[in-house]
Amino acid sequence: MGEADGRRRLPPVDAILSENELTEPILRHGRLAVRRAVRRVLQDLRENLGAASSQPLPDLPFIVSRSLEILERDRRSLRPAINATGILLHTGLGRAPIAEEAIAAVAEVAGVYSNLELDLDSGVRGRRTSGISGLLRELTGAAAATAVNNNAGATVLALRALASGREVIVSRGQLVEIGGSFRLPEIFEVSGARLREVGTTNKTRLSDYRAAIGPETAAILRVHPSNYRIVGFTEQPELVDLVELAHAHGLWAIDDIGSGAIKPGCPPGLEGEPTAAEAIAAGADLVLFSGDKLLGGPQSGIMVGGREAIGRIEVDPLMRALRLDKLTLAALEATLRLALDPAHARHRIPLWSMIATPASELESRARALASRLSAEWGLLASAVASEAYIGGGSAPILPIESAAIAIAPPFPIAGGESEFAAALRTGDPPVVARVRKGSVLLDLRTIPPDQEPRLLDAIRTLCQDRNSPADGRDRPGSI
Repeated sequence: MGEADGRRRLPPVDAILSENELTEPILRHGRLAVRRAVRRVLQDLRENLGAASSQPLPDLPFIVSRSLEILERDRRSLRPAINATGILLHTGLGRAPIAEEAIAAVAEVAGVYSNLELDLDSGVRGRRTSGISGLLRELTGAAAATAVNNNAGATVLALRALASGREVIVSRGQLVEIGGSFRLPEIFEVSGARLREVGTTNKTRLSDYRAAIGPETAAILRVHPSNYRIVGFTEQPELVDLVELAHAHGLWAIDDIGSGAIKPGCPPGLEGEPTAAEAIAAGADLVLFSGDKLLGGPQSGIMVGGREAIGRIEVDPLMRALRLDKLTLAALEATLRLALDPAHARHRIPLWSMIATPASELESRARALASRLSAEWGLLASAVASEAYIGGGSAPILPIESAAIAIAPPFPIAGGESEFAAALRTGDPPVVARVRKGSVLLDLRTIPPDQEPRLLDAIRTLCQDRNSPADGRDRPGSI
């Protein structure tokens, strides 16, 4: 007898595969994929059941259900998640969720041919960025515009096209690291332009820029330190003064505003962030910013400015390597069309809507959800005040008043609230939360109302799994 006895009590794989609930998954995913999922469930159960004949045996519905869960998780590594962190542009969670209009635009062209590079009127080859170019010109007042796959790529391309082999002057206090250990000096090296640092970390004067100009100078670059702030004894020249100095010496004036609010009030509720429209009005030859940050669109690096600057960039061979595909272009165009009407866009672009939602509305939702969790599952849940942040390297010192649900760990577990948060994160759907003072916080600033049912389902499933006797003992990653 021994351990083998416990293992023999489990049904064979073929018996499980013959269950009606697996007929459709087998047709959709293939018999081999479903068999693989079933085997993984049985292996997990063998390790947990042991040889004790008195231990309860999981029934077939339980095994089928677990197999389907594994099949769904394995079907794709990139899955939807619920962002309960209060960080609106959470890089780990994909930054800005895009608008329904953008999703529809992607779906419309994804499975069919489109006029990506064909001018339908003339029948000749056209520019793939022509659609977004007109919208960007209207939104910012620029004479020309284009876009590539991200803002780091836009910076490399701009420096290469306008200053390769020559010097670009930058304030020492603006030598940013943009995340993932990518630093501005390294971007210069890749582009072929030479970095000329001026000033100090906290103070750079216009005279510092003037003194650095020489025969090898090609441009003056201002970089918005969007992911940090230097406060106190500081000084930086105004952009209009840098532009005037650059143009007086025949240099390019480039403004990298990073997170990139497109114009005042877009998005709503953010004060002090530089905008692309203001930089163009100040006379900058080229303005760079991200499409997936404050614009609330897909990942992209947007460039607006004068015709000569954009023209040089678009004929650079690197432009082809960094160009946008049709899906990103469709999503970006739909987002820009929404931005034309800021009052409408604040309800349609998810990021703008999250920023603009009144804290009182979040507080009301938090109280209602906490009450349900307490009444239905006996959880120690309450509504608490919270602070949300834009994130994604944008507005780092600007907290946004918010509200959250605080849940004490519902079961006596060794890891306490950290283990509870881990169980939520590894559930289906994954819920990524914060941990604070013995509780798990679910910040509603980043949970739209239409995601509340999925959030409740995730917590309900967690509670059911914990209280279910079917699988014997606790599994790794469960609570």
